[in-house]
Amino acid sequence: MAVLNKMHSARISDLLDRIGRATHCLQFADGLNPAQWETLRYLARANRYSRTPTALADYLGTTKGTASQTVRALESKGYIQRVKRTCDRRSVWLELTETGQTVLARDPMARLEYAASALPPDLGGVLADGLSSLLRGLKSDCGGREFGVCAQCGHLDPTADGEARCGLTGDSLASEDRTQICVEFRAGPTGA
Repeated sequence: MAVLNKMHSARISDLLDRIGRATHCLQFADGLNPAQWETLRYLARANRYSRTPTALADYLGTTKGTASQTVRALESKGYIQRVKRTCDRRSVWLELTETGQTVLARDPMARLEYAASALPPDLGGVLADGLSSLLRGLKSDCGGREFGVCAQCGHLDPTADGEARCGLTGDSLASEDRTQICVEFRAGPTGA
């Protein structure tokens, strides 16, 4: 594996910091702050096991108290709701409301996606893989959960009929489920 020289790695670090600052500023929109936008995006993309306050705090890399304040603010705006689980009445799932889905359709991060779509196709995949690797390393260094989509998870158990199951829960995973973020993600050789 080739190692970047110090000049390139310093430039990448600087550019990522500047992009982060620019996108942070973009997300003070529609009366929301960056953590609230990220919460809406997360809930829209998280699978049924991962829409809990604890998983949200892990994903945001924050404390449960800070995540709870974000949830309360979004609840008061009518963008998310808590749904009690039937198996354990003390625990809840967080769900986007219709109003939350509407505001998310105006996500200011769409500007970054649009800018990224202008990259040459061969560079887009390499860049996405490289940034994923970088994030994985940073999460490992600070003890955070990795998160990822089921289709790339080591727990994914493809079945003979072309379907798949979660190796942890044994639950069937529809093709839509396999594209969602999971708190129990584990990088592995599987990937259907």
